[in-house]
Amino acid sequence: MKKMIVKGEQKLTGEVTVGGAKNSAVALIPAAILAETPVKLDSVPDILDVHNLMIILRSMNVESHFNHGVLEIDPTQIKKAPLPGDAIRSLRASYYFMGALLGKFGEATVGFPGGDDIGPRPIDQHIKGFKALGAVVEEEGNKVHIKAGSEGLKGARIFFDLVSVGATINVLLAAVMAKGTTIMENAAKEPEIVDLATFLNNMGAKIRGAGTDVIRIEGVDSLKATNTHTVIPDRIEAGTYLAFAAANGNGVLVKNVITEHLDPFIAKLQEMGVRLEINEDSIYVPGGDLLAPVTVKTAPYPGFATDLQQPITPLLLKAKGTSQVIDTLYPGRVLHIKEMQSMGANISSKDGIITIKNSESLIGSEVSAGEIRAGVSLLGLALMSKGTTVINNADNILRGYERIIDKLRGLSIKIEIITDNREDGDK
Repeated sequence: MKKMIVKGEQKLTGEVTVGGAKNSAVALIPAAILAETPVKLDSVPDILDVHNLMIILRSMNVESHFNHGVLEIDPTQIKKAPLPGDAIRSLRASYYFMGALLGKFGEATVGFPGGDDIGPRPIDQHIKGFKALGAVVEEEGNKVHIKAGSEGLKGARIFFDLVSVGATINVLLAAVMAKGTTIMENAAKEPEIVDLATFLNNMGAKIRGAGTDVIRIEGVDSLKATNTHTVIPDRIEAGTYLAFAAANGNGVLVKNVITEHLDPFIAKLQEMGVRLEINEDSIYVPGGDLLAPVTVKTAPYPGFATDLQQPITPLLLKAKGTSQVIDTLYPGRVLHIKEMQSMGANISSKDGIITIKNSESLIGSEVSAGEIRAGVSLLGLALMSKGTTVINNADNILRGYERIIDKLRGLSIKIEIITDNREDGDK
C-alpha cells in the first residue's frame, strides 16, 4: 500500500490539464469487445482501474496495449473464459462486462463487483434489463450467470425503477446487437453515456436519445471500428481541481474542460462567491474569495454529481457559516468525515445530512483514504492544514486521479509518495 506525505499550508498556483474521464473509460473498454475489429481509444486516463480492465481483457485472450493515453484493444481472438476474481472484486465497473459479454456471446458469468465502499449499490436494475431482453439470470454464491434464450436477445421496452448510470450502460451494451428495437425509459443522462453511445454509433450501432431519459436502440449484426475514439474530459477531476483552487489557490487555470458538463457544480461555486473566468475549454480561478455557506444536494445528471460532494468539502470548511451536504444517491458516502474530524474540521453527519462549519484550526494528522473521493478530499484538506498529514491507503486516490502527483507538482505542490511494505504486526 502507498502513503502520501503532504506538507500543509501549500497554495496551488499555475495550470493543470484534465485527463480523459475515468467513468467513460471504464465503460468504453468493456464495450470494445463487441467489435469485430481492433479498437483504438485516445485520452484514456493512466489509472489503476484501466490497468485492471486490461487484466480482465487478457483473461479473455484480448490483447491490449497502452501508451501515452492511447489504448489499443484487439478483440478479434476473444475467447469465453471466467473473469479473474481479484480484478473483478477490486473494480466495480467490471460489471460492464456483464452486458458486453451477453451482447457478444449470449452469456456471461461475472463475480459480484467490488470498488469503493460508499454504501449499497445493488444491480437489480441491471438484472431487470437483462431479463427484459430475454436472458435468464441465476445467482450462485458471489457470482451471477446470465444467458440469452435459444433465439438470442430480443429488443424490449424497459422502464428503470430508478435512474442508474450502471444499469443504463450495461443494458445498452447488451441491447446494441439484440434483434429488434430496445427502448430504455428513465435512463441516466450522464455525459459518459453519450460518450459511449458515440463510440458505438461510430462502429455502426444505431442508438438515439443518449443524454435524454429515453434511449432507443435498433439492434445491428456487427460493429466495426474505423477511427480512433477520444474519451471526453473528466468532469469529476476538473471539479476537484476547481474546488481546491477556490479553497486554497492563488491563480489556477484548469484546462481541457467541457464547461457544460460542470454547470451545476459551477453554479454552486458561484453561489458561494467564487470568482471564475470561464473560457471555451478552460476555467481560471483567481482564488482568495470570501465564501458564503451553501446547501449541496446531489442528484442524477444534470444535477450536482455525487462524486463531487466530498471534493468540495475543503472549500465548504472555509465558508463563513454552516453548509449542508445531502447525498440523495449514496447517503453512506461519509468515510471522509471521521478522518477530517481528526484534523480539526468541524464536520458531522446525522440522519443523512452532513453539516460543515467554518474551520480555522486545521492540523495535519494520520488519516486513511477509504475510497477515491474521500481520499482526494483529505488531500485537499491536508494542503490547507498546518503541519504534515500522512494519508494511508493512498492507492485509492491514485486509482481515480491520473498522474495526480505530477499534476499537483505543476501547481507548485510537493507531495511525497512512499510504499509501505510492512506486514501486519511489524513494527
